[in-house]
Formats: sequence, structure tokens, C-alpha cells
Amino acid sequence: MNLIYSSARESAPRLFRALTSARCSRLLGFLNYDAPVSAKRVAESLGLDLTECVKGADALDTPRKLFERRIRFWEARPMPDDPRSVVSPADSRMLVGSFSEQSQLFLKEKFFHFDDLIGPARRVWLEAFRGGSFAVFRLTPEKYHYNHAPVSGTVRAIYEVVGAYHSCNPGAVVALATPYSKNKRVVTVIDTDVPGGTGAGLVAMVEIVALMIGDILQCYSERRYDSPREVTRGMFLRKGQPKSLYRPGSSVDVLVFQQGRVRFSEDIVTNMYHQGARSRFSLGFGRPLVETDVKARSEIAAACPPGGCP
Repeated sequence: MNLIYSSARESAPRLFRALTSARCSRLLGFLNYDAPVSAKRVAESLGLDLTECVKGADALDTPRKLFERRIRFWEARPMPDDPRSVVSPADSRMLVGSFSEQSQLFLKEKFFHFDDLIGPARRVWLEAFRGGSFAVFRLTPEKYHYNHAPVSGTVRAIYEVVGAYHSCNPGAVVALATPYSKNKRVVTVIDTDVPGGTGAGLVAMVEIVALMIGDILQCYSERRYDSPREVTRGMFLRKGQPKSLYRPGSSVDVLVFQQGRVRFSEDIVTNMYHQGARSRFSLGFGRPLVETDVKARSEIAAACPPGGCP
């Protein structure tokens, strides 16, 4: 990783482009994830809890099957009762920020350029989310890799933005500015101001591929993992239900909110700027910037009415 994002990027740009291409990403994924392994041994080394899996250890006999494992989320990932809660889409490490310079959460564009993230040609959505806030969810390889709907609402748009397959490792983020908006990604815009919705305005869920991930499988299920189907415009998504699956590697979700429509959980914000802690992101941003471990379907914010939170 250090080789790719230091000497190769600067001294051998053709090699760098080849290493972050779709073809190389698929090859690395195959070499790393399709050889037979002992699930119990891998689980012990990575700290995985196989007791929460739908299938037993004997059925999880390759790294790919472990990576794509299903869990009994209806038991292992409880969800808050508050209908206005916004929940984490994944088991991940989380940071929050704002596009507004007036916000205490303002972060200069290092993770991504706002226009590029949403798609430069998507003017309607760019205007809708300008000056809003965002949350970044980084899924490391040992995590459960299904994404769950963070809010309830109607899909107003879903589209793919073509791009590369850069690593989402903190080292790559610091070395290569805005990799999240350079990578291939799927953007889903959800209108939550509808009957049965969360009431958080428009929410953009951006699912970003990374090194060794060649695909994001859209597979929304209304009940557990039953009868999965493609996410399409006009579909109602119910908060906490499985929405998509990342293929092996590491990957990132970004949630984008309209200005004033959510208030992030206080403990997440406080932890992010903890003065006594340092992270690999802190070096790149020149300030404390600490990720918080969150579970899929756990509360990360509360919806605010159109006039903003009191």
C-alpha cells in the first residue's frame, strides 16, 4: 500500500493507474479471497464473532464467503425505536463533517470534492445538498459488509458514477487528496419527507468501491435477507433493512444530508475532536480527527424539521 501511494504514484504514473484499475482490483480480489481457508482460524485472527452468522463456520470456507457473510442482524444489530433516528449503514469506523464554513464540523475537501462525489452533471442534487453535512463510514476488511438503509423513504434517484479503484486506507486518503470522489460509486438519493419516512429531508447514500472491490450488489430485502431485489427509482426503503453488498476488499459509505436536517449524536462529535487522541487522519488534516467504531443500525443522528433543530 505504501509503495502504491508513494513512489509508484510519483515516479511511475502508468504503473499507479494500472494498480488502481478495475482489472487489477479484480485480480487482487481473486488472489486474496478465493483460496480455501479455515473459517475458525481466520475468525480468531481477525476477532470475528461467527456465532452471529446465519451460516455456520463449516460453510464459510473461503475468505470471500467470510467477507460476504450474513448475520442475524435482527438479533445482533438492534435498532432504536425512535422513528426520527438516522442509523449507521454498516459496521464501520465513522467520521462526520460539514460543507458549510459556518459549521463547527467544517472540513476542507480532503476526503472528496462535493461536486465530484455527487456527480458534476447532477445539478438538481448538487443544489439540494450544497452547504449540508456528511458522515463517512469506513469498512475495514474484517467488518460485516452488507449495507443497510440508514433512513426510511422513497428512492428519488439511483445512478452509478464511473471511477478508479483507489484504496480507502487512511494512508491513501492523506497521500492522494479526495480519493472517495475519484472511485467508482453508486449514489442513491432518498426522500425521507414522505409518509412513513424518517423526516430528515433528502439523504444521499454514496457507496464507494475500493482496491479489490469490483462491484456493489444492490439487493434490498424487506424482511431479513429474503427475496432480494435491485434498488430502483420509486422504491420505498425501510430503515435498517439490507440494501447492498460490497464484494471483497475494503470500502466506504458516505451519507450526505441537506443543511440543518440532521443533528449528529453528541458522543460521535465529541469523540472525533478528542484532544488526547490521534489518528492517521489527524496527520493529514492538521487537527485531531478520531474515528468512532459504530455498528450497523445503531443511531448516529436525529432528524430535524425543515426549519432546523431547536
